[in-house]
Amino acid sequence: MPEQNKERYEDSLLYRVRHSCAHIMAQAVLEMFPDGKVAIGPAIEDGFYYDFDLPRSLTPEDLQVIEKRMRSIIQGKHPFVRSVVSADEARQIFKNQPYKLELIDGLEQGGFDEDGNPIDEKPEISLYKDDAFVDLCRGPHVEHTGQINPQAVKLMNVAGAYWRGDEKRPMLQRIYGTAWLTPAELEAYLWRLEEAKKRDHRRLGKELGLFYFSEDIGPGLPLFSPKGEMLRHLMESYVRDLQTSYGYTHVFTGHVVKEDLYRRSGHYDNYKDAMFPPMVDDNIVFRLKPMNCPSHMTLYNEMGLHSYRELPLRFAEFATLYRYEKTGELNGLTRVRSLTQDDCHTFCTEDQIESEFLRSLNLIREVLNRYKFSDYRVRLSLRGKGGKYVEDDEKWAKAEDALRRAMDSAGLEYFEATGEAAFYGPKADFLAKDVLGRDWQLSTIQVDFIQPARLGCTYVGEDGQEHVPVVLHRAVTGTTERFLGVIIEHFAGAFPVWLSPVQAVLIPIADRHVAYCRKVQEELQAAGLRVELDERPERMNAKIRDAQKQKVPYMLVVGDQEQENHQVALRLRSGENPGPMALEAFIERARRDVAEGN
Repeated sequence: MPEQNKERYEDSLLYRVRHSCAHIMAQAVLEMFPDGKVAIGPAIEDGFYYDFDLPRSLTPEDLQVIEKRMRSIIQGKHPFVRSVVSADEARQIFKNQPYKLELIDGLEQGGFDEDGNPIDEKPEISLYKDDAFVDLCRGPHVEHTGQINPQAVKLMNVAGAYWRGDEKRPMLQRIYGTAWLTPAELEAYLWRLEEAKKRDHRRLGKELGLFYFSEDIGPGLPLFSPKGEMLRHLMESYVRDLQTSYGYTHVFTGHVVKEDLYRRSGHYDNYKDAMFPPMVDDNIVFRLKPMNCPSHMTLYNEMGLHSYRELPLRFAEFATLYRYEKTGELNGLTRVRSLTQDDCHTFCTEDQIESEFLRSLNLIREVLNRYKFSDYRVRLSLRGKGGKYVEDDEKWAKAEDALRRAMDSAGLEYFEATGEAAFYGPKADFLAKDVLGRDWQLSTIQVDFIQPARLGCTYVGEDGQEHVPVVLHRAVTGTTERFLGVIIEHFAGAFPVWLSPVQAVLIPIADRHVAYCRKVQEELQAAGLRVELDERPERMNAKIRDAQKQKVPYMLVVGDQEQENHQVALRLRSGENPGPMALEAFIERARRDVAEGN
């Protein structure tokens, strides 16, 4: 959650309701398991959770019992009472709770807060008591449990969670719950969750025959079918052609790079854990390429000494990158180990930053609108405490000032978020909402004063002296794989006509209509449409149902009348039935739908 939104959320009644529900749930669990151990229980974006060390695994039936007891506690209208204690007093209260004792030690040392988050200052140790439950907690909470609507609370599921996220520490049971201000809000949330399951790109991708994962290939390495590859081709070709019209040129820089380049650029120190293991040949260490910028800067250098008259230079590449993501973090297409990034690096002077930012901004806006992401926000991502950043305050200040001026000059509304910057500079991130209201970071523009200097990039200025160019890093759709996963869910697999891997299916009613359908298929393909002919022996209605399940935009049924009149009978995946029309009329309609992005 963006930092600004997070602060507003933590000040809200909804946050206090959810935080209070975590305590109420912990009380209900300890009543069921008196010897249970409790860890932490914060409010989160859509609800709350609490981590427990219990004598047995919880079941769905247990959750029903816990939820019922929570409602009973809520109806007791118990006040939440805050108190401040010393570390020794806290240890006495939680003497049988080892996880709380560890948190108290951290609080006393000033290293961690009661939720296990690192902190710089030594905080006071506060407790909150409601009914029979006392917890180590900084708050805030509702005044009393009666401010919670018991019909707007629901426990969702149980998951495993390592204590403090460390796989070497004990595995705990994490109970997730959700809470809202009204039952109607809870019902709407549960509907969104159910709709999200129906739209899950992993399920739809398999049902639509777009991509697969195989144990023989390995986790995080997707395999794309002909339909899936057609989607990739359409997506990448669209962006490639569009950015060419915006003045970007395309390059290619391979898959393997010497490790030393990443040491010089700073990527090794910041991303070595996400790189595949080294490959050594004749004492040279190579890495599978995890990012493009050092390769593009090297290409810039190898092309010879540049003049200010050549700038800006805009290098774009659809490059396959390899990142050694942890197995537990892989998630369908949205988190993979082999990814194709629509990357661009613009080498420019400081005076050109605003105009180049505007060029990238206009390109991004056009692409997001094409994909019907009209509702998006822009985040100015800055450095934050605890992050890994190159230490060069002067260049960071210049980059932040340049990016702010570019965004202000473009009339762009944005909010700030600390801790979200790249290690080498600030960035503008575009967060688009899908049809379910979920935020996805899709596009980014970053200003970099640091890497070009580290890798020796220069140009000759008007003064005849060598200067270091500024580099704008820009990605429109991010990675093909992740963006495909997002738009599968955004469109529920029913892609716009221009993007559908199969735009029309010809369905002959009888065998005698197949020959005519083949001729129609040739005419439609000659008109630039992607058309399949269903020659299976199944009945017409079964073929129509199958085409609808595959979310094909047009079903073209052909019988005697259509064959005699050079027509097709049009049916839409929505269930509409426009009926027979001349083949030329259908082609005109399809072209219009493609042009309008329908």
